[in-house]
Amino acid sequence: MVICSMDRDDCFSAGMRPHVVEFPDNCLAASLFGELDVHLKVMEELLNIQLHPLGNSVIITASEDQAGKVRTLLETLYDSLKRGQHVDQQSIEAGIRALREESGLEGLFAPGSAIRTPKKVIQPRTPRQADYIQSLHRSELTFGIGPAGTGKTYLAVASAVAGYQEGSASRIILTRPAVEAGERLGFLPGDLQAKIDPYLRPLFDALQDMLGADRIEKMLARNALEVAPLAYMRGRTLDDAFIILDEAQNVTPEQMKMFLTRLGAGSRTVVCGDATQIDLPRGTQSGLIDAMDTLKRVKGIEWVHFSDQDVVRHPLVRRIVAAYEQAGGGRQRKERGSI
Repeated sequence: MVICSMDRDDCFSAGMRPHVVEFPDNCLAASLFGELDVHLKVMEELLNIQLHPLGNSVIITASEDQAGKVRTLLETLYDSLKRGQHVDQQSIEAGIRALREESGLEGLFAPGSAIRTPKKVIQPRTPRQADYIQSLHRSELTFGIGPAGTGKTYLAVASAVAGYQEGSASRIILTRPAVEAGERLGFLPGDLQAKIDPYLRPLFDALQDMLGADRIEKMLARNALEVAPLAYMRGRTLDDAFIILDEAQNVTPEQMKMFLTRLGAGSRTVVCGDATQIDLPRGTQSGLIDAMDTLKRVKGIEWVHFSDQDVVRHPLVRRIVAAYEQAGGGRQRKERGSI
């Protein structure tokens, strides 16, 4: 890859000069630029610069500092394409966000950062997500804590699916507490299973995105996949499994202890929760908050804390989360769960 400054800069505004970045592989360069150069257009709009594709090269018109950052982003994305990773508009936006925050651009697209599932390849969208994926790879017990939309559960499910496909886990167990958020189970129609299904639906949605309905049905039939309320975990020892507890802020300390002591030989466990969205009855302590204090010095446990900067849903979701945090809503909910 070659970069050089062009001599003709008299037609550009003060402090702006063109730079050329050249990529050896035409096919990879085309993937980097995107269909109809859409990726370059996204960079132009978000960074307020000018990018002109020319064959397998890009002419960057920007300040010296901006040009260096854009070159780094382009080179990092190109290297990830060489390793067989996918680059899309979300990858571009994630890279730009990392550049602005000056945090972990290389880690975002590092080897091993992507999770391969049967239906799609899932890549981290923030440096914190990249750290989380690395923790999921190496730790037997990981806590992912943070607001809605940060990918805590989705990435954990993706890691579980990848582990099952690779043979490092013989089954996947996904569980949630059946705690009402302003509604009562008894008022929902249907039998017990019908009442429980809505609480487990988000986990099935993530599985559907990565496996498809046919694979899910086959895994359920072979008991290679289990999606069940937390109460079903009592009294079991879970060997050689990838186990995920979602909505962990809504378990009691007793339930959290029960769940964590299910971990058996060859198993890996992930606990996901948002300490600002506790739906337990008033006066009931959250098992997640209790675990954060009780287990903080226990070796072998990794803690990954997400913030509103890691929200990867609609951009409006990030602003909503930040607004609630600023207004103190998160603090009030946390105090309610800690009584």
